[in-house]
Amino acid sequence: MTLRPPIGILGGTFDPIHIGHLRPAIEAREALRLAEVRLVPNHIPPHRASPYCSSEQRLAMVALAAAENPGFVVDERELDRDRPSYTIDTLIALHAELPDTPVCFLMGMDSLLGLPSWHRWQELLDHAHLVVSTRPGWQPDYPAEVADLLARHQTQDSEDLHRHRHGHIWLAGNLPVELSATRLRALLASGRDPRYLLPAPVADYIRLHGLYRPTRGQ
Repeated sequence: MTLRPPIGILGGTFDPIHIGHLRPAIEAREALRLAEVRLVPNHIPPHRASPYCSSEQRLAMVALAAAENPGFVVDERELDRDRPSYTIDTLIALHAELPDTPVCFLMGMDSLLGLPSWHRWQELLDHAHLVVSTRPGWQPDYPAEVADLLARHQTQDSEDLHRHRHGHIWLAGNLPVELSATRLRALLASGRDPRYLLPAPVADYIRLHGLYRPTRGQ
């Protein structure tokens, strides 16, 4: 079977979406020649507290961010579920929907290090490749299970992600972006200017709707 160019999948709470999400995804799209990057906002994140903003508000911000970036689209499937958003469920569905397209799940190194805590994590590579954003020159201390996974599945050849639909791990050396949504919410709550930390239309949306203000518990 001739495979189509791979697509990227970036899931997250996106509360709010910011450059720490977007910049690594842009670099992955360029480095791997991804046909598109799908932004998949969670409905009920299994590993953290409930989002500050509603699903509708977070979806609106993600849509604004996608519109600013060529090749980025929004996938709403997890918002339609009434149960926790497990990555494995989304990857199984995409693997079935796209029989001729490799799927690359984009994640940070912190997520890779914590992978053994994920629901059915051993099955992820049965349905996708893992593309991990790393800091150049940083050698993390991998847990034994993750080290074993890398030994069996890591590739240095990005073309493997084009030749196969799933099963490989590729470590992407990205420009470091030290920004978390928690830190950004604190900045917004203090009334500071978020310019250049998130797309301008997202900043405008936050301001227009009065999101992340101290009066709402920040």
